[in-house]
Amino acid sequence: MNTKIHLVRLCIFGNFALAVVLACWFAFYPAVRVALDLRDPALKGGDVPKAAFRLHRNLAPKLERWAKARVASGRAAGLSTENISGTEWPVFGSLFYLWSTEALQLAWEKSPEGMVPPKVYARGAVDALTALVLDPSHGGWVRKHRGERYLERENVWYRAMQLCASMSQHNLTGETEHLPLLRERTDALAAEIDASPHGLLNDYPAECYPGDVLASVACIRRADLLLGTDHGAMLARAQRGFSGHSADAVGLPGYMADTGSGELIGPARGCSNSYVCFVGPELWPDLARQWYGAYEQHYWQYRWGAWGFREFAKDSGMGDWYADVDAGPSIAGHGMAACAFGLAAARANARFDHAYPLVTEMLAMSWPLPNGRLGLPQLLSNATDAPYLGEEAILFNLTRPPAPSMKPRYGGVIPAMVYGMLAAYLAAGVLVVAAVTFAARRALRLRVPYPRAQAALWLALIVTAAALFLVGHSAFGYLCLAASFVLPRAVVDENRAGDESGGSAVSARAVNQNHQNRVQTGVDLTGDR
Repeated sequence: MNTKIHLVRLCIFGNFALAVVLACWFAFYPAVRVALDLRDPALKGGDVPKAAFRLHRNLAPKLERWAKARVASGRAAGLSTENISGTEWPVFGSLFYLWSTEALQLAWEKSPEGMVPPKVYARGAVDALTALVLDPSHGGWVRKHRGERYLERENVWYRAMQLCASMSQHNLTGETEHLPLLRERTDALAAEIDASPHGLLNDYPAECYPGDVLASVACIRRADLLLGTDHGAMLARAQRGFSGHSADAVGLPGYMADTGSGELIGPARGCSNSYVCFVGPELWPDLARQWYGAYEQHYWQYRWGAWGFREFAKDSGMGDWYADVDAGPSIAGHGMAACAFGLAAARANARFDHAYPLVTEMLAMSWPLPNGRLGLPQLLSNATDAPYLGEEAILFNLTRPPAPSMKPRYGGVIPAMVYGMLAAYLAAGVLVVAAVTFAARRALRLRVPYPRAQAALWLALIVTAAALFLVGHSAFGYLCLAASFVLPRAVVDENRAGDESGGSAVSARAVNQNHQNRVQTGVDLTGDR
């Protein structure tokens, strides 16, 4: 009898301990971490927040291992052109991290504070991610679209990404291996954009995204600064691809355009507006101010206790609920990509009155965990092909420096949604602990049949969960943990229930007999100990 009681108590108190650990990991720690990060004065201006340094350092060894393994596997070459997240996201994410490393290195050089320079501790990640961007197998999807000349015509943004990765590696490590090819490919891309009818080139066949062309133009300018080349005339003429009939009624470049006519295909959208607004200031500051002003007027909103940019303009007649692979979900009009990269746009334009509420919302929504990962971005990434994209994107947005030509505007407040998220974290933790406590108290009062079998099953689930976590299958590990909380299963003793409900009088001898029967057939955790 005592052994059975101890086995049941092991399950009960083990579940309680696990519940406390999980509540601390997924609820209480995130609430405390966000609250501390919100106190960082860098959030209100153009400095890099401490959260960005912490995230960057945590990702460095993980990204290095992931990038090396992915290149070695050759998996990218076999993916379908329809698999957008599997083909594009690994390359985009790698570039986000490289750009962030450059920004963090510059911030560190302004104020070293005794820490190891980002370019030093992230050297392995920088080289591995550069190799991934330049890896031919990771260009497999564009090769399928364009053939073997995929690096010689159109395919504008993929070509520019390779140039950007080569420049980032050189700036961070001094590596010169790719500089001759950088010069050659920069000249070719600049000449092709300049020779196009309207300053626009396609990414995919018959698919032109002006935001990608604009980023490619910015890449050419950066190459000029690095190599000492001069494409100034081309850069000045390149404005034609983003103004006049190539922009919408309020002056914003479109989400898609036709390279033959220069006309827009569909309306401007938040995901592309944020993109052009964080790139524009380094190219054409005056035009960038106009873009950001129009973006603010027609897309900036406050709904559901949150500030943010809409995916579609306020007067567009488009719905408030929408989702696709580029924009992510739109909730009450707020576009996920529009708001995320809207932070980069606000910082680049020195609009800290917008950046402040956006960054507090981003920190609150990111769900920081004790292992350094960000829970929500991790869930929204492609677990198979781009498991770190969400965190790389957040890192990129947190590290965009304000353009020197932009006049700062300060202000903004922490939105109500942020306080709601903090309350939700705390409430979730309390709820988990309270639910397990209630289940434990119930099990201690009632009869637990087959205690040995239930205890053995509970222990097997815990061991299996631990093994799954060790081999990296955390999702299945959490499923095993969830199943373990179901045990031990207790049942109501019908005889006792009848006694407590005021049934017929039962003699003291009958009560004692019932107690003996329960001891013989199961474990009775009630009565005298």
